[in-house]
Amino acid sequence: WFAFTHVHGLTWEDVRDAPTFAELWPVLHETIAEADFLAAHNASFDRRVMESCCRTYGLARPSQPFVCTVKVARTVWGVYPTKLPDVCSHLDIPLNHHQADSDAEACARIVIAARKAGWQRLVSRG
Repeated sequence: WFAFTHVHGLTWEDVRDAPTFAELWPVLHETIAEADFLAAHNASFDRRVMESCCRTYGLARPSQPFVCTVKVARTVWGVYPTKLPDVCSHLDIPLNHHQADSDAEACARIVIAARKAGWQRLVSRG
């Protein structure tokens, strides 16, 4: 069963032969091991998904806190509405929305722009 193709464009055929989360986790975990925090737009959703994947496969979840770029955009620039395309438009950040690499890069660019604007990290644990 496969859902949300209408959002992200991925089909079962796209991922049929892809490694499982458990197979990818050692590489992902090593990649983020030295990060001070993880950033995501609506970070509570991403945190819950990652924790659920780790729980499903019996893996330790990442220890880093999550930074929510929705909260960052509202705090630093007063951006409303605060959907990712809105924030990217406000900051002139290129975005191919719902493409994982583009969304991730956009979040990184939001954090970088916020730091340049004097933002001090706001961490979300929940």
